[in-house]
Amino acid sequence: MAKMFRPSNRESVILSKIESSKERSRKNSINSVRDNIDQLSNTIATKLIEKKHIETTSKNSLEEQIGKRLHTLCNSEDFDIDYQIAPFRNLVTHPHVVSLYLTAFVLESLINHKDVIDIFGTDEEIYSCINRQVQKYVPQ
Repeated sequence: MAKMFRPSNRESVILSKIESSKERSRKNSINSVRDNIDQLSNTIATKLIEKKHIETTSKNSLEEQIGKRLHTLCNSEDFDIDYQIAPFRNLVTHPHVVSLYLTAFVLESLINHKDVIDIFGTDEEIYSCINRQVQKYVPQ
């Protein structure tokens, strides 16, 4: 007969606090994006072009697309966000939800945009370029 594992009340409380703190952190990150959409979209677009990760015909168009995606992130349900980042969840050990969401956008959707010529670099390089800029404006 299999032994049933029943966590004690203390363990349940600790696990619940860990989960709620992760959720709170995630919500705070997404909420702080609202205040910094213009700065974020500008710096991310600039750095992706400077680091030669994206070759484009229009930096303004790239900035606009990133800004639209950040607006979408702010208004999305948790399920939609999780669905978008699912293929890239294991990219780094402790990913920033905003950076991961934008990385997924760049790698899956932005590559098909009319003003984007090509995207260069590994998934990790693109994530780290985006994450450096996100960390400046959005706490984790």
